[in-house]
Amino acid sequence: MKEGSERLFGKGYNVLPVWKERLNANTLVTTPNSDVIYAMGYLDLKQDGPMVLDVPPGLQGILDDFFQRPICNPTPVAEKTWYPEPYAKDVWCGDVGLPGPDKGKGAKYLVIPPDYQGEIPKGYIVYKSRTYNVFVFWRAFFKDPANLGDPVDLVTRTRIYPLGKEASAKPMQFPDGSKATPNMLYPTDGSAFDMLSRFIDSEYVDPVDADMRGMLASIGIIKGQPFNPDAHTREILDKAGKTAYRIGRAIAYDPPPIVPNTRWYSDRQWVNPFPVNTEFTGPSFKYLDLRTGFFALAYSASPAMAVNMAGMGAKYPVAFRDADGDPLSGGKSYRLHLPKDIPAGIFWSVTVYRPETAAGLANGQPFPSINTMDRPDVNPDGSTDIYFGPTEPAGHGKNWLKTVPGSGFFVILRLYGPKQPFFD
Repeated sequence: MKEGSERLFGKGYNVLPVWKERLNANTLVTTPNSDVIYAMGYLDLKQDGPMVLDVPPGLQGILDDFFQRPICNPTPVAEKTWYPEPYAKDVWCGDVGLPGPDKGKGAKYLVIPPDYQGEIPKGYIVYKSRTYNVFVFWRAFFKDPANLGDPVDLVTRTRIYPLGKEASAKPMQFPDGSKATPNMLYPTDGSAFDMLSRFIDSEYVDPVDADMRGMLASIGIIKGQPFNPDAHTREILDKAGKTAYRIGRAIAYDPPPIVPNTRWYSDRQWVNPFPVNTEFTGPSFKYLDLRTGFFALAYSASPAMAVNMAGMGAKYPVAFRDADGDPLSGGKSYRLHLPKDIPAGIFWSVTVYRPETAAGLANGQPFPSINTMDRPDVNPDGSTDIYFGPTEPAGHGKNWLKTVPGSGFFVILRLYGPKQPFFD
């Protein structure tokens, strides 16, 4: 994602691409949300040191390290978090804005690198990353798709600069991702190992990563050394990269039986992408296959994405199959029935994705999604039907998401601010 973004928009702590007209299918990235205003940027704490993020009020954001782990307070905080178990009550992790420690009021966050030994000044919410690289991910909500000025203005009030260098900081840049065609998908062949080599060479050496680094060293990926596999090894690595891609997809579409609660409802096909927690931990181990499947189709994680608590964060039921258990096909027609009073306090949306890439389905419509703000037609009983298929259903065009014959698809139902009936 970082490399794909920087190729098009440039690099630096001051570069924060914003999808000012929403994110459409021209942006290739895994399972994006077309129904909020996105901003995605990247910090390099090794190069720039501790960074201050002046966050405006009203955002919902995430700060993750480059293993997609939420970065946390380095020491316990006085005010207890709202996190339920298994999360700690005295440490915030990753969440920024509405679900985070500033509670949507805005604040200055200080992000420090893993090997930071200096003093921590007062007046900041402090997060410590376990990697030098940090992913900055903001979302701003809109009420009217025809009026995106306010949320875009909100996001572009963000200021990012090195600690103690606000006056000399580079001016912020907010390139418009909506008018571009960035490819931020991860490699699915042998070039993935070249990317891993670049990552290993630039990153902090954490003792807990020694086993992983040892495995990579066995194929020639060693910090500070060039990675130059011969032709025979290249052929093997290319097969390995392609196989890993297929394994990740297979796990994502059919979660392993060892994982509990992978279905939201026992009699339906809706998959729960966060059946445990954002660290994918079980009672005495990590659900490694679950983590692999999740990040095959998605990026970023924070407690607000995973907790089952009414009114907090969001829920993301995913459908890869129809009611009969068959994979969704772009050549067929389907109907999704949503009951009266859809349990989303902020908004709900339905989005279609292409299975091969998990990017938004390029179906010829302006966006591959329908949301609350689009004001879709409602049935006389208050329920809502969303239609999927290659041809527009008569009288239901406003509630129709076009699919592509010859291509599969999958669906994510997003519920921001989920209400109690969803959990009931």
